[in-house]
Amino acid sequence: MHNYWLGAYLGIVNIISGIYFAYDKNAARNNRQRIPERTLHLLEILGGVFANLLLMYTLRHKNKKFSYWVWTWLVMIGWMCCFSLFFTL
Repeated sequence: MHNYWLGAYLGIVNIISGIYFAYDKNAARNNRQRIPERTLHLLEILGGVFANLLLMYTLRHKNKKFSYWVWTWLVMIGWMCCFSLFFTL
C-alpha cells in the first residue's frame, strides 16, 4: 500500500516538475519571464528530479550550466539513498 502512494506522489510531482521545466525552456527561447532556479530545485527536492533530469538532456536545457547540473545530481543521489533505505527496511 505504501508503494502505491509513493508511486502516485512521485508521478504527480514529476509531471508538475516536468511542466515547469519545459515552460522554463520555452520562456528562455522566447525571451519571457523565467522560472527561478530555486523553484526548479525545490520541485526536484520534492521528488521531481527524475523528470527534470530526463528533460535536461532531451530538451537540452540547463545541461551546460555546471551549478545547476551539480545540484540536480546531488538531489538525485539523495533520492536514490532514500529509496535504498526505504526498500531495505
